[in-house]
Amino acid sequence: MLATTLSPTRRTRLTVGAVDSATYLAAGDLYGGRSFLQNPSWAQVKPDWRPELLAWRDADDEIVGTALVLYRSAPGLRRYFAYLPEGPDIDWTEPSLNRWLGPLIEHLVAAGAFAVRIGPPPALRRWKAATLKAAAGPSLRIGDVLPDLVEPVGSSVSDRLRSLGWARCGEDGSGGDAQPRFVFQVPLRSLDELLTGMNSEWQRNLKKSVRSGIETRIGAEGDLSTFYQLLQVTEQRNGFRLGRSLSYYQRQYRALNAEAPGRMRLYLSSYEGEVLAAHTMNVVGRVWYQTGASASHRRDVRPSHALQWRMMQDAFKHGAAYYDMRGVSDCLDPSRREYGLLRWKLGTGGEVVETLGEWELTLPGLVNQTLHHAMRRYRAH
Repeated sequence: MLATTLSPTRRTRLTVGAVDSATYLAAGDLYGGRSFLQNPSWAQVKPDWRPELLAWRDADDEIVGTALVLYRSAPGLRRYFAYLPEGPDIDWTEPSLNRWLGPLIEHLVAAGAFAVRIGPPPALRRWKAATLKAAAGPSLRIGDVLPDLVEPVGSSVSDRLRSLGWARCGEDGSGGDAQPRFVFQVPLRSLDELLTGMNSEWQRNLKKSVRSGIETRIGAEGDLSTFYQLLQVTEQRNGFRLGRSLSYYQRQYRALNAEAPGRMRLYLSSYEGEVLAAHTMNVVGRVWYQTGASASHRRDVRPSHALQWRMMQDAFKHGAAYYDMRGVSDCLDPSRREYGLLRWKLGTGGEVVETLGEWELTLPGLVNQTLHHAMRRYRAH
């Protein structure tokens, strides 16, 4: 079923309907911000969700927007919670967002959804590494520090979503974000600028890894077991648990690389023949460092620094504008453990970016309100 809307200002009709994977991929990254979570292959990584690929078409039947929607059913009912991770891929600069979101909502209602969560790609605020390092102190959060840049598009989108009845996750009982709200990005203007932009500690550690004879390489699927063993060591050492199995990473590796060879890459660094660090990277136009793991011994030879430098170099060769190191905590308290990872990333000289976060909307209908309220209460406990 197609849902339609007509803009009173631009009088250009948009429709939303399902498309196949080939059509979706052929449309490409329309606005330069499509996440790897919005590619068809990501649906295969999440087998507990039912996927649907959607496309917006204009009056000339040209595809002007895309979205991967993941549906999860309410227990015992044929009603669904719809989730668009880090999407949709639409023109977020459009003054009338309802021109885009209106047809989407109509389509989701027809599909039996009772609520929807989206992750708009525009950035909201940015902080340079130097700004946050200088501001760090007891009990401080990133939001306590004046940003170096407030993104006008992100600010406008936030206001317009609120005016349309959307709630930012974490507010109004809508639960927290599933994807990181704060991410770390390293600009890739040139390799020389990248290297000189790193702090003295990072530069020393890179030199130490070279002197130590650390070797880096791109691995294969068979190396995922080594990566996973190191990940378990890392989780125990750092006191966190991602909750992902080896089969999860194997499924992701197969799905993404079946869609396009090299879409998910596994990098390994070795010292005297022993793998000491293994990191994963996703390449979909843009480049993301996703998960890192390292041994607890021989950290003095800096295997992770060597590996990140290799991955940044490859991202630059790929033509990426920046190297996305994914999520960071908003904690600026040096006495807390979570600040350690942020401090490590700050050393690269990049910047922390606050995204718009995730937003939820209860779809029209009294039953939908009841189901969404029940789901929120369940998540709160």
